[in-house]
Amino acid sequence: MTTPLIFVTNDDGIASPGLRAAIEAVHDLGSLVVVAPRTQQTAASRSFPPRKGTVHEQAIRLKDGQTVQAWAVEGTPAQAVRWGLLVQVPRLPDLLISGINYGENVGVNITVSGTIGAAIEGATFGVPGLAVSLEVDPKYHLSHSEEVDFSVAGDFLRRFARLMLRARLPHDVDILKLDVPAGATPTTPWRLTRLSRQRTIHSAVRVKEDGRKYLDGYYRAFDTDALEPDSDVYALAVERVVSITPLSIDLTSRVAPEHLLASLNGEGQELDPRVDGPGHSF
Repeated sequence: MTTPLIFVTNDDGIASPGLRAAIEAVHDLGSLVVVAPRTQQTAASRSFPPRKGTVHEQAIRLKDGQTVQAWAVEGTPAQAVRWGLLVQVPRLPDLLISGINYGENVGVNITVSGTIGAAIEGATFGVPGLAVSLEVDPKYHLSHSEEVDFSVAGDFLRRFARLMLRARLPHDVDILKLDVPAGATPTTPWRLTRLSRQRTIHSAVRVKEDGRKYLDGYYRAFDTDALEPDSDVYALAVERVVSITPLSIDLTSRVAPEHLLASLNGEGQELDPRVDGPGHSF
């Protein structure tokens, strides 16, 4: 039987204790290829800035004294994944793990996340992804603080990595997004969720002395009363359970075509997609 090949990456940078915790959680489940951004790349999404970065090889020392060879890419998480998949791996990996991230990735804000962006990039190559994030105080979001305990998040990461290595994900499930609430234990329940339509991260708007407005930092907020009970935000923030959200790289709306056509027509009648008014076509 072929040994599983596991690709590990993140968006907090190669020196992140969260990346080390992810490696420690799965290093005995297969052969590892570790490629991550050299520097902090939070909120980089799946961006590809037009620059040519260098790649540095370095060793990551685990808590048990073992070392794992890794590659630090001068670029974004998605660029690190693409370089690793095109240059470094001997074959297509069986699983890509992105994380463990300092801070949850829930609600419609996830398209900003470099953790999710890295998993999406891997999924476009056909590699199933597991994107793992831990809810922490925002003061740690851009840190490499050793005060954050990733052990429980690592435990859930290992559980779902083993499941994903054992069985193929169903059609239209390209990524599992795993979010662990602060204070969780290994016995904390988990449940399947969907992505909330609420924003949870908001830009702080400040006003200068001359009255001009500018953006300065961010804060977390959401409307608890309006939260969808089956959503990732509700599971994490209200129920305090681990959230598992299946994601698809197919961003096409699941609306029935006839409903969309009727809506575009504005009168509840099916709109002929072949003919429209002057200057418009489908």
